[in-house]
Amino acid sequence: MTLEVWREWWESEMAGEWLQTDIAGLGLVAILYDDFYRRPNVDTLKEIRLQRQCFGLTPIDRSRLQWEIFKGEESERKRTRPERTTSRVGKQDPRRILTAVK
Repeated sequence: MTLEVWREWWESEMAGEWLQTDIAGLGLVAILYDDFYRRPNVDTLKEIRLQRQCFGLTPIDRSRLQWEIFKGEESERKRTRPERTTSRVGKQDPRRILTAVK
């Protein structure tokens, strides 16, 4: 389910608003989603709600950020995603580059 959410984010109109520096934060939100799907709990759900606000992942968040979702040709022009490099998460699972710290 987390991979499907990740794909939806990157295929959405909001992806054109994100900067390269947002990728790590989105990866952390994806990890929170994955954790919640595996072990549902209220604390993880609260953190997801808090963190996704930063990335315009709900209509209310987009309104607060003053982002507009355009329709048709204007949407296609505006919808440019951050360029991906091999040093970034890209299409691979973000958990592969994260490690636990003792």
